[in-house]
Amino acid sequence: MAVVVGYVPTKEGEAALRRAAAEAAVRQTPLVVLDSAHAAGEDQADDARAQLAALADQEVSYEVRTIGPSDDATDELLRIAEDESADLLVIGLRRRSPVGKLILGANAQRILLDAACPVLAVKPSE
Repeated sequence: MAVVVGYVPTKEGEAALRRAAAEAAVRQTPLVVLDSAHAAGEDQADDARAQLAALADQEVSYEVRTIGPSDDATDELLRIAEDESADLLVIGLRRRSPVGKLILGANAQRILLDAACPVLAVKPSE
């Protein structure tokens, strides 16, 4: 059992990471972080390292996994959640306009529909 989170160094990814760490602490389960920033390039990888280093200050055990540039982050996130028998899967969502809310991003929609565990979608605070 674990809490699994998909992470990229954006305000959405940071919000998801913070909430996932809090959920793992409350549930007293490990946190598994899928870091897809390293696949996006070195600039994002540096930002990700700083954010992930902040996990050391939390009262939660965690593991960071990375994906390769040719791997599909959504497939990998769903696989990890299944392999870990995740209690919860946490993802970050962008704020959208009223019209944009009618259309959910393809990856988020796939995660919500295909995940075998509950999914928590987190928006960044203003």
